[in-house]
Amino acid sequence: MPNEDLSPSLSSTPPDGPVPVRPEAYDEQTRTALETIDRRAVRVVADSRPERTRTGYAQDWASWTTFCTESGVPLLAVTPGTLTAYVEWLWTQPGWKAGTLMAPSTIDRRLSGTVVSARDEHGVKTEQGVARLARNRLAQLVKEMEKTGEQRGRGQAAPLLVDHLVRISAACPDNLMGLRDRALVLMHFAVAGREHELAATRVRDYAEAPGGIQADLRVSKVRPRVVPVPYGTRPSICPVRAWTAWKEAAELTDPDGPAWRRLHSRWHTLMDGGLQPESVGDVITRAGARAGIEVRFTGHSPRRGLATSSRLKGHDQIVIAKQGGWAPHSKVLAGYLEVVDQWEDNALLGVL
Repeated sequence: MPNEDLSPSLSSTPPDGPVPVRPEAYDEQTRTALETIDRRAVRVVADSRPERTRTGYAQDWASWTTFCTESGVPLLAVTPGTLTAYVEWLWTQPGWKAGTLMAPSTIDRRLSGTVVSARDEHGVKTEQGVARLARNRLAQLVKEMEKTGEQRGRGQAAPLLVDHLVRISAACPDNLMGLRDRALVLMHFAVAGREHELAATRVRDYAEAPGGIQADLRVSKVRPRVVPVPYGTRPSICPVRAWTAWKEAAELTDPDGPAWRRLHSRWHTLMDGGLQPESVGDVITRAGARAGIEVRFTGHSPRRGLATSSRLKGHDQIVIAKQGGWAPHSKVLAGYLEVVDQWEDNALLGVL
């Protein structure tokens, strides 16, 4: 048998087999099948979003629907021009509180929710960066607002700091509600959590570890994360000890049960359901008021407070971001830290 040259060469022909069909040559049946697969994939992803996210998107689409009805824009005409007109319409809409106008952050969220809903819920193929022009217009409106000194929205949440934690812990009553509120405030601060992240946790999500607790925040609109919570040096504000005391007093033996249970408004007895995200924020607000702190805290205050307090102790932004689930170079987090850095890294230090 003669020797055969099995080495590849430029003149070699491809192995026998079907020649791949180019996408532009697909027949109608194939295109239909692929579109069905794409729609199914989009639906699976959309249905897997947290309930809070789905509710928010539904509200955003309802707002877009109202705009379209009033302006005569076709409902599925999600284009750079219509979104820009939508921003200008939203700019005139009332805000969360009577007598106020909609906050820029809310308008930006409405844009995102509208684009996502159009694409995922209604199959609209939007162009890349479809909301860029609208966001540029929003930035212009914000600059005009800043020049005139106009105030919109609630503003940034006040940071809940360590000194506040001491006062809040001391003011918690010696009953089941006091144990829960103390543990929730301290854990909220320790993990720099969002309201919905705390509300979604189960008993098993706070696992004992040699150095403290591993808090598994499985449900997050941004990204799930496991946060190490070490023992505190001061027992009165130690989140690990506070969680243990609450867990034992409430007899939270079901690992799949809510970690933060509702309590009867009058008798303070344990109820079956867990706290909703809004109720987590209410606990934070009431705890601050109970301690006689004049600042009104919200559900975002512990999150900002951890970032501020950690920076005051010299921790790097990357370390803080990891604890709270921020992007490593988050502009929001950088803004929180800048409030601290303006005094620690000031051009006048040592000059005057």
